[in-house]
Amino acid sequence: MPTWFTAPLVRFQRAFAIAVVIAEAGIAVTGSVVRVTGSGLGCPTWPECVAGSLIPVEHPEVAPLNQWVEFGNRTLTGVVGIIAALCVLSAWYNRPRRPRVLKLALVQFGGVVLQAVIGGMLVLVDLLWWAVSIHMLVSMVLVWAAVLLVASLREGDEPAVPLVSKNVMRLQVVQAAVLGLLMLAGTFVTAAGPHAGDAATPRLDLPVPTLAQVHADLLFLFLGMLIALGFMLGRHARRAYAILVAAVVAQGAVGMVQYWTGVPEVLVSVHVLGAGVVVVATANLWTATRVRPHLDEAGLRSQTAGSSVASHV
Repeated sequence: MPTWFTAPLVRFQRAFAIAVVIAEAGIAVTGSVVRVTGSGLGCPTWPECVAGSLIPVEHPEVAPLNQWVEFGNRTLTGVVGIIAALCVLSAWYNRPRRPRVLKLALVQFGGVVLQAVIGGMLVLVDLLWWAVSIHMLVSMVLVWAAVLLVASLREGDEPAVPLVSKNVMRLQVVQAAVLGLLMLAGTFVTAAGPHAGDAATPRLDLPVPTLAQVHADLLFLFLGMLIALGFMLGRHARRAYAILVAAVVAQGAVGMVQYWTGVPEVLVSVHVLGAGVVVVATANLWTATRVRPHLDEAGLRSQTAGSSVASHV
């Protein structure tokens, strides 16, 4: 390929990686807007918006606003796909080509394709709550992987070397699992609540207060592990740790206000944004406690300082 094409790709590789973090988290927020506005079936077919048209047209059973909200979210999927494709191309044309960077970029592009398929399935199954939960959780996994992609650009390609004790590493693994359960419980609360994406969509038939309590208990467990982690980290990754603490406290505050005020629509989207921020911050701390050595010019292993998304944005 000509250098006029490949040179900009390589030059802006880090910018593309940071953009895909923002895009993956952002599209989860726009998905919540679809849900709280009742626009989940604004485009009742897939891949067309309505039968015979890829874009919204006048329809006797669907309000124009609902059509455009859902169509806008579908369009943003294409934008995320373009950014992910740029990540892949920049990794492919970079020299020397780095397999781990390329794999993480391919995860982003493949994830966008997977999410498009899941989104289509959501329409076909009329927004069944468990399918919506899967859609949300996959988004958060892709956000985590996007943070790893950003970090990989300043790391080497050797296996990760811990900068902290084995107990800290084990705690981070458990903490990541608890975070996954916390996100899952959050989708259950929404599934049982008033914002199902469409007025006719069946809700999860469980009491909202019980599900909210489970969600809160998992948050307290996560917070307890975070406090323990703070004592165990010592001097390592203090900035990344402080960012995570701030994100979790803010997210917890939004959740409590959300529950006390009857789950207003705007706070649902703010809470989803907070979930993405917490995932970014947790993954950021994960990368800050590890370093991947690289080969220097003499062919000997050397280590580079771990990177964090916070240092690039």
